[in-house]
Amino acid sequence: MKFNQSIFVSLLALFLLSSTHFSIVKAQSAYLPPTLPSIPAKTFNINDYGAKSDDATDNTKAIQSAIDAAVNAGGGKVVIPTGVYLCGPIQFGNNLELHIESGAILKMLPIDKYPGGTNEGTSFISAADLHDIAITGKGTIDGQGSPWWKDAKSGGIKRPRMIAFKDCERILIEQVKLMNSPMFHIAIGGGKTNNVTVSGVIVRAPSSKDPVNPSHNTDACDVTGTKILIKDCDISVGDDDYTCGGGTSDVLITHCTYGEGHGVSIGSYTSKGVKNITVENCTFTNTESGIRIKTDRDRGGIVENITYRNLTMTNVGFPILIYESYQAKDKAFRNLENVTPEIAATYPSAAITDKTPFYKNITFQNITATAASGRRAGLIWGLPESAINNVILDNVNITADNPFGIFFANNVQLKNCNINTRFGKNKLAITNSTVTIDGEKVK
Repeated sequence: MKFNQSIFVSLLALFLLSSTHFSIVKAQSAYLPPTLPSIPAKTFNINDYGAKSDDATDNTKAIQSAIDAAVNAGGGKVVIPTGVYLCGPIQFGNNLELHIESGAILKMLPIDKYPGGTNEGTSFISAADLHDIAITGKGTIDGQGSPWWKDAKSGGIKRPRMIAFKDCERILIEQVKLMNSPMFHIAIGGGKTNNVTVSGVIVRAPSSKDPVNPSHNTDACDVTGTKILIKDCDISVGDDDYTCGGGTSDVLITHCTYGEGHGVSIGSYTSKGVKNITVENCTFTNTESGIRIKTDRDRGGIVENITYRNLTMTNVGFPILIYESYQAKDKAFRNLENVTPEIAATYPSAAITDKTPFYKNITFQNITATAASGRRAGLIWGLPESAINNVILDNVNITADNPFGIFFANNVQLKNCNINTRFGKNKLAITNSTVTIDGEKVK
């Protein structure tokens, strides 16, 4: 029998949409923490390989020589001692730990001396198809990114990522401070990435709205893969504070502090699916979004079994933002603050394809938030052909000027919620959705 892709996609859509008639799948499989890397006890001090702490010498060769010596010895710890060390792009090997001591600053070469400059955007610390790798210590990596940011929006330059690991397993980034990367600070991904721990890391870059020196696309922690733990981090940057793409599962984000940035995100590319993510016991202050799930018709997939609990947000732009129209062309649909039920109802439908996004089984529990002045309490916005299914808001307390919008969503349940706006308590803006408040259907 010949395989008919269009029939298959339609049947899949019907199955996903029919899940509204079943109870929400609450139970995710028990979370198992990632396996940590195994690093031999041998140490390799970069000063023994010719590195100089004078904030002038290019130490790329010396540091790479120390790394190569460790790798050739079967692995070990490469130590950056107290001091300031300039460096260009370096590459990891297996069973390797880069340890940046307290008082040490590893600086990326300035833009005019960085290999490849704005034409290549070569990543600073890179690894591919490796295992058992770590960056540790209480020292600092400084990207000196300011000169790169001013032309970032023009699209005419390529910018380095600070840490770029692809298709690696057993990764640890712990305690270091990362600051002012030209682009992403931590970028970990690839279809084979697994067992990633990011713990006690501080990441700093100016807000993208900074009036003097805005940073753009300076994501703090982008990790796509399986078995991921992000804990005890302190983040404030110019773009996503955390994000992941399709092919991500079994993630725990816990006890993190978020400042400036675009919040804890999923997307925008989710075509290989995202599932089993828990975000708990975190705080957000002055963040553009608290929780954000974003994608569109040309990049979607199944996003399911996502839990947010025990979160506190202060002066955030969008406490909750979940939408499937990330790249909407019409300006009427792009200004999320001003999209009314009447405007949302005119959003055009489209045929279901293998890139249509489907969101289901999303829980918000014990959330307390205040939105920034003039902002709305939140937004859940599906597509006419792909409603968001099975969303629980349990003990969610939000204070905002403008109402929470729910557009193209089925089986949205509010339980013991206080969403207070200038229109009153739990006065929602709804279209093409089925919503209950404490068991009573909203008409």
